[in-house]
Amino acid sequence: MFASYFRSKECIVMKISPGAITRLSAFVFLVLQLIPSANVANAQQTIGFGIHADPLIGWFSSDNNNVTNESVKAGLNFGMTFNRYFTENYAFSAGLSLITAGGGLSHNDTITLLLKNEETIPPGNTVIYNIKYLAVPVGLKLQSNQIGYITYFTDLGFDPKFVLGGKAEIPTMNIEKEDATAELNNFNMGYHITAGIEYSLGGTTAIVLGLTFDSNFIDITRENGDQPSDRILHKMLGFRIGINF
Repeated sequence: MFASYFRSKECIVMKISPGAITRLSAFVFLVLQLIPSANVANAQQTIGFGIHADPLIGWFSSDNNNVTNESVKAGLNFGMTFNRYFTENYAFSAGLSLITAGGGLSHNDTITLLLKNEETIPPGNTVIYNIKYLAVPVGLKLQSNQIGYITYFTDLGFDPKFVLGGKAEIPTMNIEKEDATAELNNFNMGYHITAGIEYSLGGTTAIVLGLTFDSNFIDITRENGDQPSDRILHKMLGFRIGINF
């Protein structure tokens, strides 16, 4: 039922204002504040906050042999993280991220895409997508005891994503940065795996470095008109660069 809803042509891209983003961020922080925590022995704090700007590469995978990933595209994940510690080494994690990522797809058959105009795409032409998401990751963070200045950590969880916009380019047809939102589902769900180190600068402040992998569960594209039935997943590999407070 949900899949058919997200693929319907009546589904529109969500318009989220800066005020709504601020309210959502405050809501995430409030939820973490309300989660009961145990007595955390020797912990400096039970709530942690951080910001990050992760360079990344994105690509697509398909379950249909007639639809092929053709390229990777550089992007950026900029956001904030909140951690609610319930023991010294474990925390509930949440966050809010603005992600720009993309990739390229080609089809073995002629298809029609709903861009600014209906475009007939001959076989073999690569369509490059650039997609903007608002993500609200939630998960579980595990970390080691501090060894010297370094703490090792991993974070595993789920990533609800809302599509804020999308553009498409088809270089072989001289199509550049045309609106592709009619070709994208407006909601997606994925998972993330992050691992890295936190280098202490003193107190609770630390530099964060690591790797993060993200993949969707739900088809990011819609099947409009004569397009083949497929399941296109958006995958991202990023380098975490951040600071915790």
